[in-house]
Amino acid sequence: MLKFLFPRLTPSEERGAAAFLAATAVARQPAYYRLGKVPDTIDGRFALLATIIALLLVRIEHEGEAGNPLSVGVTERFIAAMEAEHRELGLGDPALGRTVRKLVGSLSRRVDLWRSAITAGGDWDAATRASLYKADPGAEALEWSATALRAQWTLLAARDLAGLEKGELG
Repeated sequence: MLKFLFPRLTPSEERGAAAFLAATAVARQPAYYRLGKVPDTIDGRFALLATIIALLLVRIEHEGEAGNPLSVGVTERFIAAMEAEHRELGLGDPALGRTVRKLVGSLSRRVDLWRSAITAGGDWDAATRASLYKADPGAEALEWSATALRAQWTLLAARDLAGLEKGELG
């Protein structure tokens, strides 16, 4: 659908695919669900994936204009994945469009949240709570998740743009 509407955004279906797949692999790590007590539900899995993608997009932003094609590619892969997953769940038109827009808006809010936490020296615990949890996970789980996300950010920050594009997120 996006290809039809915006044929020039991403000239290659591959742009952003490796980075998106790597972010998905990070979001599937069982420790987030066991130790971090992220709910192992559709909403919890979405929250974790959107959080990892948001951290990745904030990291790509630090590359300036050079990072724009990768940022667009990752975002397009995210939208395509959300559309495909919700179609599998049985959601059809026109509800699908509204749902995907809400999910993209949720990703955008997370990008703003993490940009603030990272660039302004914000509170990682508060950002983690807002990004991952609807209910209080408990101090231990929150601390584990905040530490894991900070470690993920450190790994992302150490990668150059070419490495990120290849999906080297860890």
